[in-house]
Amino acid sequence: MARPPLLLVLLAAAVAPAAAAREEVVPASAGSDWRAAATQHDRDRLRHWRDAWIDALAQVNGGASAAEIARGGALFDPDAALPGAEPPPGDYDCRTFKLGHARQSTLDYVAYPAFRCRVARAGGRLHFTKLAGSQRQAGTIFADNGRRMIFLGTLMLGDETRALRYGRDRERDLIGVVERVGPNRWRIAFPRPYYESLLDVIELVPRGR
Repeated sequence: MARPPLLLVLLAAAVAPAAAAREEVVPASAGSDWRAAATQHDRDRLRHWRDAWIDALAQVNGGASAAEIARGGALFDPDAALPGAEPPPGDYDCRTFKLGHARQSTLDYVAYPAFRCRVARAGGRLHFTKLAGSQRQAGTIFADNGRRMIFLGTLMLGDETRALRYGRDRERDLIGVVERVGPNRWRIAFPRPYYESLLDVIELVPRGR
């Protein structure tokens, strides 16, 4: 049997880790109900998502970055969700914002430049993967109601190429609320992530828009 060209082998090796990382974060055996898949800790975090949001805004609005929150408009408004929470599959420009500080040594507002991320449908499930940056979220987006969906996944750090499976490490586990906040504009809000902030918000805008 003829061997495949070397270039194809190298390309397959390059893309396989990312695909595996995305698909294995929350196994298909978890089903389609995020409540059945989520850890108790994450169900608690989601239950108090609004408290985390208000606490984070209080810290930022009491400091020098209050104008940045005002300029963000609906992105930082906990009640700004619009119908149509599901982001369509495709590549996005994603900006991460960290609001509030869980420890006194961190800032109350940090805005990062846009990195590429991807929403993809595979095996009947919707997946989100942040493809670049020092902190990269990867996981599954579950249906919830007309104005929000729920993200369950984990965080990759630094030069890691494979995401941990959800539920194995509480410090890496993530739960987020996915909402549409404008024309071609979505967000994922992560209440009380383990690292640094009280609330992380990722803004999703389709690439080229």
